[in-house]
Amino acid sequence: MDDALAGLMQLGRERVEQVLERWLPDAGTSPPRLHEAMRYAALAGGKRVRPILVYGTGLALGLPATGLDGPACAVELIHAYSLVHDDLPAMDDDDLRRGRPTCHRAYDEATALLVGDSLQTLAFYVLAHDDTIPCDATARLRMVETLALASGSRGMAGGQAIDLAGVGQRLDLAQLENMHIHKTGALIRASVRLGVLCADGIDDAVADGLDHYAKCIGLAFQIRDDILDIEGETATLGKPRGSDAAQEKPTYPALLGLAESKRLAAELCADALASLDRLDERAAPLRQLATYIVARSY
Repeated sequence: MDDALAGLMQLGRERVEQVLERWLPDAGTSPPRLHEAMRYAALAGGKRVRPILVYGTGLALGLPATGLDGPACAVELIHAYSLVHDDLPAMDDDDLRRGRPTCHRAYDEATALLVGDSLQTLAFYVLAHDDTIPCDATARLRMVETLALASGSRGMAGGQAIDLAGVGQRLDLAQLENMHIHKTGALIRASVRLGVLCADGIDDAVADGLDHYAKCIGLAFQIRDDILDIEGETATLGKPRGSDAAQEKPTYPALLGLAESKRLAAELCADALASLDRLDERAAPLRQLATYIVARSY
């Protein structure tokens, strides 16, 4: 991994852990079981790709990391809630997440439902109240709008609905892409958009380039996930290998084969890199992140 990307990933993970720790209620706060479970779900580690994208975008636009903490925390809270709900028996019925029992296994299904609900609402509370976000009320409202659309029925939740309906079905390429643009891509695009909204006076062409970058890496991220479900190891992935096939989920390798899936991911990576042409060397970590996404082992 290149030094610039390693530095961004370390910065992003360390900062977002600290900010999550600050905003999550203490485990002893009433009701203690719910708050303990929220912390279990949100502080479980993971790649932290979405907050890293917030930091990487803001830093590429010349912003200090301190002004990006609130949006980075908010998007990670949404992601954490989505994982808790996705793992439930009514959804994917998974027992393992990030190398340890899923939230509903460590606690119970009712608590896990409430954990997801609470993490989601906390995300919007952070956007509304974090006084380190360096923008006016109009931009802050656009952040709320961006995250709401990306996480709701026209974004991530809608993508999950399409995914559930597609179990056991053979989707065509356009249908599969539509599912993942919503399920995975929407929140990744929102992460970059949140970083852009923290900056004033960004040229439209630069903002559009960053949005296209996010769209490309969002889809490439999901293709790589599909590949890893076949080629990865459970110990490395932190979840059972082969779960997509076992659940008869539509995936890129199932539709296109492994070789073509890898070729498509590489093509999306190249397209993402071309989208950053207007940015200077401060965007180097974003460029390296695109390459990392299609080569990662977990």
